[in-house]
Amino acid sequence: MPFVEVDGVIHHCVVEGRSKGPTLVFSNSLGSDLRIWDRVIPYFVNHFTVIRYDKRGHGLSDVPAAPYVIDDYVRDLAGLLDKLGVNDAVICGLSIGGMIAQAFAAAHPDRVRALVLCDTGMTIGTPALWDERIATVRSGGLSRLVAPSMERWFTQTFRDQQTVQVRGYANMLLRTSVEGYIGACCAIRGADLSGTTPSIRKPTLVLCGDQDIATPPDLGQALARAIPGGKFHLIKDAAHLVCIEQPDLLARIVMQFFKEKGIAQQSI
Repeated sequence: MPFVEVDGVIHHCVVEGRSKGPTLVFSNSLGSDLRIWDRVIPYFVNHFTVIRYDKRGHGLSDVPAAPYVIDDYVRDLAGLLDKLGVNDAVICGLSIGGMIAQAFAAAHPDRVRALVLCDTGMTIGTPALWDERIATVRSGGLSRLVAPSMERWFTQTFRDQQTVQVRGYANMLLRTSVEGYIGACCAIRGADLSGTTPSIRKPTLVLCGDQDIATPPDLGQALARAIPGGKFHLIKDAAHLVCIEQPDLLARIVMQFFKEKGIAQQSI
């Protein structure tokens, strides 16, 4: 079932792994699609039913007219899980995907088993920053964001040593819908989850690349402190897209967390 309709919006999704295992959902970042998790997924398919999806405005999903708000993405995720027959899940989100995960857990606590929040925060950036980003994209398209985005997404070492990969991920950004990108910027600009995230009472792991300049480690540490029992782990030699730069380390840390919480029993 690669395409699912939720309230008139078509969402692209991939479902794989154990048909009777607990469900693990991955939500992607701004300007990317579900493929950013490709190298992480093999660690989890023997333990979970794994769902990846392109949020509205990204990948192969529909592009409703901007602006969007975080609650739009929460309704999308709830509807997607309904259509897939999933009652509850572990939600793993990166950047705006992590904001979606937080908002979903606050709105639907009975549908969340645990959270993995990667390179994200209760707020990201300032309204002025997002206003400037939106104006840049409206006037010049996404090509003007390629260089600064690659600097935020990846460390200097990765950019120097993995030039082909960086060019490929730049293509991913460039193929994102301008309207969808702007819609997501609007959602981040308007999102302040500091009033709802502290209400979350689910096992939560927060991770952040040690060289992330988009959502720096102190933002992740504050997020972990805000959630009772939240754990924080710093990923060395990684910037914003830890799932691409350090997929093996990320997966091992996450699986260890799952084992500690009784969510996954088998060793990797």
